[in-house]
Amino acid sequence: MSKIAVYFPGIGYHCDKPLLYYSRKAACELGYQDYRNISYTYSAGNIRGNDKKMKEAYEALLSQTEAQLADMAWPEYDDVLFVSKSIGTIIAASYAAKHGLKSARHILYTPLAQTYLFPPEEGIAFFGTADPWSDTDEIIRLSHANHIPLTVYEGCNHSLECGDTLKNIDNLKDILRRTIAFTAQNSNP
Repeated sequence: MSKIAVYFPGIGYHCDKPLLYYSRKAACELGYQDYRNISYTYSAGNIRGNDKKMKEAYEALLSQTEAQLADMAWPEYDDVLFVSKSIGTIIAASYAAKHGLKSARHILYTPLAQTYLFPPEEGIAFFGTADPWSDTDEIIRLSHANHIPLTVYEGCNHSLECGDTLKNIDNLKDILRRTIAFTAQNSNP
């Protein structure tokens, strides 16, 4: 069976930060030896709360993603896993919708509300109640409405961290356990 995992970072949260780094290591252990790390460049400043800049960022990042994945022969893969963070959740979901990758499974770390404009058919999500990028109640409502199981971490920010290092490690361990369970349980045989 042919498997691939694709990692869609946030603008300031690259693929070697904890959530994406350890989820990639775990996926490799589960047979996803083929993977792609998407990287973006975008320097128009703070986009939070600015709809125009958010749209510009989305278009720029999607274009960069399209270029980096232009050589992909998706039908060659039996199992496609998209792992994304922040604005990367929008990029991953919209890319899958645009390219008809309905069977792609999604792991959404700190999804933004716009992610649900392109709701994945199968996925899980993780969110912190102190995330300044999104409204907690809205993310809970959108996840529920789109049948995306959501784990919420009290007092955690947009990196799913709080002010306590040991608590952050415990949370990361919980996130990875859930990520591994989703990946292993739903992996095509």
